[in-house]
Amino acid sequence: SYAQTLTLLRVGIPAFFAGASACAVYPTISTLIADAINDGGVFSVVSQDSSQYIQNILTTCGLTFSILVGQTYYFMYQQQEAVYYALFDEVTEAKSLLEQVALVCQGRAMYATVLRSIEKYVNDDLKQLGSDPAVLLSARPVDDPLESVMYMTSVGVPSSVYDTVRSLRQARAARLGALQRKLPRVHMILLWLLACIELVSFPLLGAGTQTIGGYNILTVEGCLFGIMTFGIVMTLRVVGELWRPAGGAYNVDAVLSVMVRGLERELKERLAGRGGNERSPGTMTIMGEATGGAPDDGRVMEVERKERRGERG
Repeated sequence: SYAQTLTLLRVGIPAFFAGASACAVYPTISTLIADAINDGGVFSVVSQDSSQYIQNILTTCGLTFSILVGQTYYFMYQQQEAVYYALFDEVTEAKSLLEQVALVCQGRAMYATVLRSIEKYVNDDLKQLGSDPAVLLSARPVDDPLESVMYMTSVGVPSSVYDTVRSLRQARAARLGALQRKLPRVHMILLWLLACIELVSFPLLGAGTQTIGGYNILTVEGCLFGIMTFGIVMTLRVVGELWRPAGGAYNVDAVLSVMVRGLERELKERLAGRGGNERSPGTMTIMGEATGGAPDDGRVMEVERKERRGERG
C-alpha cells in the first residue's frame, strides 16, 4: 500500500545512504585521526587496548543506547495499541449514535441538521489524527457538533441519544489521550546524539589498528562500520515512524479510513434522502416515545387518536 511504501522509503533510503557514506569515509577519518595523533605509544595502547578502557567505553555506550531505544520502541508501540482500541470503541459508538438519530429524528425538520452535525464530527474530529489532541479537546462547547446533537435531541426530557453521546465523548477522550504525544521531540534528538557518540568511537579504533594491518584493514573495517551504521539509522527511523501521529505503516490512519467508510457512506445516503424507507407519523411517534423522544410525542399521539375516532364516527 501507499503507507507501507512511504514508510519503507523514509526508513530505507536514509539508512542506506548513511551506511554507504560511513563505509566510504571510514578509512579517511581513521587516517586523519592517526595523522593527528602521530604517537607510537598511543597507537600501541589503542590498537591492543590492554587496559580495555576503550572496550568499556563502547560497551557502556552500546548498552545505554540499546536500553533507551528498546524502551522507547516498546512505549510507543503500546501507545499505538491504545489508539487502535480507542478508535474501535469510538467508531462503534458513532455508528450507534447514527442509528438512534435515524430512529428518533427521521421525518422531523431537525433530521438533516443532526446528520450534518455527525458528519462534521467525523470529518473535523474523528479523522483528524494529525491535529493536536489538546487543541481539539479545548474547543468551546458551542463549536462541538456532539453538543449540538445532544441539544437538538434531548431538550426537556433527556432521550437515549444523551447516553450514547456521553459514551461517545468518553471514547473520544480515550482516543485523544492515546494520541497525545508522551515523548517530546528532544527525546528523539537525544537518541540520535547517543547513536553518534557510539559511532564516533570506531574511527578512533581504526586509527590504532591501521598501524598493524595497514590501509587495507581500514577498508574491511569500513564495510563493517557501514553495516552497523545502516542498522542503527534504520532502528532510529523506525522509532521515528512510531512517533509520528499519522502518515505511515505504523500508524492508524489507514485502518481508520476503512473503519469509517461505512459510516460516511450511510451519512451521505441519509443526507441525500436514501437512508431507508420513510416511516409513518404514527410509527415515528411510538418509536420516539419508546426511546425517549421529544416531549411533544404524547400530544401527537393524542391528536392521531382523536382523528381515528372522528373517522369511526
